[in-house]
Amino acid sequence: MNSREATLVATATAFGALASAIALRFFFNRSRRQPSRTNFSQNGTVSTPPDPFDPSRRHGYLSWDDYFMAIAFLSAERSKDPNRQVGACLVSQDGIILGIGYNGFPRGCSDDKLPWAKKSRTGNPLETKYPYVCHAEVNAILNTNHASAAGQRLYVTMFPCNECAKIIIQSGVSEVIYFVEKRLDNPDIAYIASHKLLSLAGVKVRKHQPLMNEIHLKFDEH
Repeated sequence: MNSREATLVATATAFGALASAIALRFFFNRSRRQPSRTNFSQNGTVSTPPDPFDPSRRHGYLSWDDYFMAIAFLSAERSKDPNRQVGACLVSQDGIILGIGYNGFPRGCSDDKLPWAKKSRTGNPLETKYPYVCHAEVNAILNTNHASAAGQRLYVTMFPCNECAKIIIQSGVSEVIYFVEKRLDNPDIAYIASHKLLSLAGVKVRKHQPLMNEIHLKFDEH
């Protein structure tokens, strides 16, 4: 081996040793930074795994109001209305769910044979959804398996219109908890009338104030 070859071998050996040292340092630091186990809470922040010997209850669980309103939102996901999905959940004073519902066509009426449009190109109201759709509040009250709605609470994702308010009053519901009110900047007569009717009938009305910004549902095996 001449001097040039010896120099190349020595240089390659030095570079190899330097690369090995860098790689070992990288993996060592990376493994030291990574925790052995990571859990993520609902809001995406890292949380430590629960202590199996800790006798205290879990923190961050759903409040009753958030729970029932979440059921209403989940029910709304069943709606086939492409423009607006509304859900409702009827709850007893003891916290028992009596009925749930969402906006859709009556039973036995095909979702494919009636229109879902908000407007008609010809101005014919029969070409829109409004003459046919059954509102979420009505469905929740009717889906109670013959339980009485009198004195119960109704959670709705949207404030009910005047037609639904009439049914709510007639069924005896004592309180309406809603999440959002339609057209706050330009109120519709149907919703002004709804407020008036519910107030005159003595039905309590309040806007839901969530304690959680969002709830993540994930289907997997634990």
